[in-house]
Amino acid sequence: MAKYSNLLAAVTITMAGIIAVPPAQAFNLTAPAVAQRSDVVEIAVQSKQVSAAYRRKKVRLVTDEKAGTIIIDTNNKYLYYVEGNNRATRYGVGVGRDGFGWSGIVKIGRKAEWPDWVPPKEMIAREARKGRKIPAFQEGGVDNPLGARAMYLYQGGRDTIFRIHGTNQPWTIGQNMSSGCIRMMNKDVEHLYDRAGVGTKVIVVGPGNRQGKVAFEDRGIDVLRTMFGG
Repeated sequence: MAKYSNLLAAVTITMAGIIAVPPAQAFNLTAPAVAQRSDVVEIAVQSKQVSAAYRRKKVRLVTDEKAGTIIIDTNNKYLYYVEGNNRATRYGVGVGRDGFGWSGIVKIGRKAEWPDWVPPKEMIAREARKGRKIPAFQEGGVDNPLGARAMYLYQGGRDTIFRIHGTNQPWTIGQNMSSGCIRMMNKDVEHLYDRAGVGTKVIVVGPGNRQGKVAFEDRGIDVLRTMFGG
């Protein structure tokens, strides 16, 4: 967007995807432990590129899940958008750091472009105890931790406080860095956002196995689709 300029050479920002975790039992999710790592990180301009392993690819995915389903493999840091006929688009993601992993079956409850960030009171208090101050509100934009798009994950009609969203720290893709949110490169979250509507089923495979039985096998790059499209 034209109104957003490049980041300054050195900035202080909050980590993307860092959110307070609600009582997990309310959502049938695995409860994360309390982590000592800060929710805030000071960074300088990063030149590190995202590994080729986490760049968006068309793959052969054997699964019995219906087309339009999202499967998130938090162990291998991949998100799959199932297209049917043993096909999927695979995206690299960043996931919850130690103690903040979770699993379960949720749905996209709402979506937002260039979302504002309102850190939960629990996060603000947690950071204050560490002597750090984070804003109570941050307007959407390129320096916002939620990035270009956000898809809010619900279970049983209630907001789980977890999101699939973009990031202003793309070099963290493929790492365990968040407090439970699933972060994507902005160009990838925009791509997924246009395909996954409200109501989309999202299966998060992670600690606790609360997602139940889910079968999927990544058989690698779909060479023909990659070469010829489709």
